[in-house]
Amino acid sequence: MPGNSFGQAFCITTFGESHGKGLGVIIDGCPSGIEVDEAFIQAELARRRPGQSKIVTQRKEADKAEILSGIFEGKTTGTPIGMVIYNADARSKDYSHIKDKFRPSHADYTYFAKYGHRDYRGGGRSSARETAARVAAAAIAKLLLRKSDIQVRAYVSQVGHLKLEKPYQELDFENIENTPIRCPDLEMAEQMIDFIKTVRKAGDTVGGVITGVIQGCPAGLGEPAFDKLHADLGKAMLSINACKGFEYGSGFAGVEMRGSEHNDAFVNASDQIKTTSNYSGGIQGGISNGMDIYFRVAFKPVATIVAAQESVNEAGEAVEVTGKGRHDPCVVPRAVPIVEAMAALVLADHLLRQKALK
Repeated sequence: MPGNSFGQAFCITTFGESHGKGLGVIIDGCPSGIEVDEAFIQAELARRRPGQSKIVTQRKEADKAEILSGIFEGKTTGTPIGMVIYNADARSKDYSHIKDKFRPSHADYTYFAKYGHRDYRGGGRSSARETAARVAAAAIAKLLLRKSDIQVRAYVSQVGHLKLEKPYQELDFENIENTPIRCPDLEMAEQMIDFIKTVRKAGDTVGGVITGVIQGCPAGLGEPAFDKLHADLGKAMLSINACKGFEYGSGFAGVEMRGSEHNDAFVNASDQIKTTSNYSGGIQGGISNGMDIYFRVAFKPVATIVAAQESVNEAGEAVEVTGKGRHDPCVVPRAVPIVEAMAALVLADHLLRQKALK
């Protein structure tokens, strides 16, 4: 199965399934000498793990990362870094009722159409549990970025119809982890939590939006044609399960503006070139300009719902599908560290590619 690797200079390859023995990742291209804080890796995984609050799936996984290679005496050696996360609370029997049925809006049918065989236990490789390996790898990427004072943050800015209108500059990012919904506006966070609980009681699910912000990124990262920085960020975000949309800078709202309003004027501020506005979202011509990079990622409602749904089985016969097992009523609270992870992987890759040119 191709398509399991991401990045060029900083490349990761993930493996494993939701209900297999475990998941893992190989990181190739990480420079030597990076101090690795294993507690930081574990903390990042804890932000993504299931069972962390009442508004997410109640599957209980410690998500303990075991480092197999590439790190010695607390520092990277420059050789491939291998990590594995063993599954401990898989309940495969929860999926026996759909072993030959195609769940609406899941990857069941498309995997079957492509491979002629599929792992129906939690979706196998298509499960969002695969992202644990990405988060583990991105913890290393974040430690690499930290050396260049690049910081990646993300937060929930919308759940269903509840939308946080405040720009990120007015928010206190320290509040992100102070609430299970990971919305830094605590008043809006409570509304979002109550709404998700109401949706869950109704046996339904809801989608949302995550805003990402990258600060401290130097000018010059990205390639001018097919590997534009925003294009790689878009690919990274759209590779996340349940992601249905990506926009950066002014995004779709920019179409309502005129060029005279939208253009970001350059100024020389203390011998540093900046822009007076940032509708470009920190990227121009596919290359970072030194301003904050900000983007938004849309996630659909979780496909598994309690209510019975019409579908077909592998033989093409009409069947009824009902949701069982443990599932998130809304993916965005646990997707925040995943969005950060994918952004960190893109930035680490382009940072190393740019350094290679010098």
